[in-house]
Amino acid sequence: MRKWGFDNDRYLSMQSDHIRERIGQFGDKLYLEFGGKLFDDYHASRVLPGFEPDSKLRMLMQLADQAEIVIVINAADITKNKIRYDLGITYDLDVLRLIRVFTDRGLLVGSVVITHYVELPAILQFKNKLEKLGVKVYRHYSIEGYPSNVPLIVSDGGYGKNDYIETSKPLVVVTAPGPGSGKMATCLSQLYHENKRGVKAGYAKFETFPIWNLPLKHPVNLAYEAATADLNDVNMIDPFHLDAYGKTTVNYNRDVEIFPVLSAIFEGIFGECPYKSPTDMGVNMVGFCIVDDDACCEASRQEIIRRYYQALGKIMRDDASHDEAYKIELIMKQAKVSVTDRPPVSAALSLARAIHAPAAAMELPDGSLVCGKTKELLGASAAMLLNAVKKLGGIDHEIDLISPESIAPIQKLKVNYLGSVNPRLHTDEVLIALSTCAATDANAQKALDQLPKLRGCQVHTSVLLSDVDTKIFKKLGIELTCEPVLEQKRRNVS
Repeated sequence: MRKWGFDNDRYLSMQSDHIRERIGQFGDKLYLEFGGKLFDDYHASRVLPGFEPDSKLRMLMQLADQAEIVIVINAADITKNKIRYDLGITYDLDVLRLIRVFTDRGLLVGSVVITHYVELPAILQFKNKLEKLGVKVYRHYSIEGYPSNVPLIVSDGGYGKNDYIETSKPLVVVTAPGPGSGKMATCLSQLYHENKRGVKAGYAKFETFPIWNLPLKHPVNLAYEAATADLNDVNMIDPFHLDAYGKTTVNYNRDVEIFPVLSAIFEGIFGECPYKSPTDMGVNMVGFCIVDDDACCEASRQEIIRRYYQALGKIMRDDASHDEAYKIELIMKQAKVSVTDRPPVSAALSLARAIHAPAAAMELPDGSLVCGKTKELLGASAAMLLNAVKKLGGIDHEIDLISPESIAPIQKLKVNYLGSVNPRLHTDEVLIALSTCAATDANAQKALDQLPKLRGCQVHTSVLLSDVDTKIFKKLGIELTCEPVLEQKRRNVS
């Protein structure tokens, strides 16, 4: 049974209260740089069992009367059609998605800022599209020597060239589709403009990870390093906080490296820096809401293993270099974990060796394991899925939920008319067939009713899966890992 390690209700209350306090600290307005994912933070929900993926959005909704949202996108990401890989959409499309989601939740989206603005057709087209939707668009420009040339940055020739963003609420949440969009620079530019207008405004940063009041090598913080291995982010002790207060806190390299520059920029705007360390800038209360440290540690160790397998899979698909996997291997050693600590791994590999064909294994909520092997009619993942819902529903293993007669027409369609070389059913095809049978078969309906119970279950397969199967597992909320082996190399089914 999955253990809960995080108090989500406490988090919603404590986090919103702390942000209100920070608004009061500065007086008129707070620009809050919002890092990470606002309403689909599945990484946080995996390493902090009990954290809801939309917790940060729900927290903001408690501040809806005080908050407005500014979305930032880098012009280069528009022209290069940069992809947000977890969703498979470009950054410019994600801006439109974010506007829709925030608006549907009753939050005010005040404007969109295009940073590093240049007059190019793709950028003008995107700007015009937003304006036709009634969204205000502002332009921020590149500054020569940024971020080191502080005298130029803090001048009318630097931040002063940027459009001033008209805002109406005391809390301005600055977010973006992904990293490198220019959130921090947008906040600092606004501080410069607000100061010139006599408005007392402040800046704070909200990043969930690393968690500043957990140890540097705590598994939750190590899991963050594994998640950002491709970005070369490194957790580190905040030396500025240690020097100022004699207390050890954790931050990450980019914030620590940029802090002297930020401090100089603050001094250029206000005459002094309101913060003594990068940790001071943060408002993250997540660390205070962990109620079962052991549960969060174990969940984080499992996340590190998953990230390792993801890196190996990307190498096989030529989507990444070996450096990412090497880095996560080092993190695994620090966390004292190996792939054998993931229960479905050994079960899937043992079955694959026994049958000389692809196999899959799933760990159910009660800790038991079910397996699936490659069959004449079904792929290993599809077979495992049927075995799992049978066990959860208390259905006899020998009962056929889908008759061979029902599968045959689907196979004929795939091979004869759709050009597939693999007649076995994928997981999506099995689910469709199962739902069809459920109309007339009580056991099939009972099996179908078990699908919600699969959320959070762990699966490992002995080969890389197709995109179709991978997406189905994701939609079901199943946590998947795969051996970095292409299936065609192991297709000698007996």
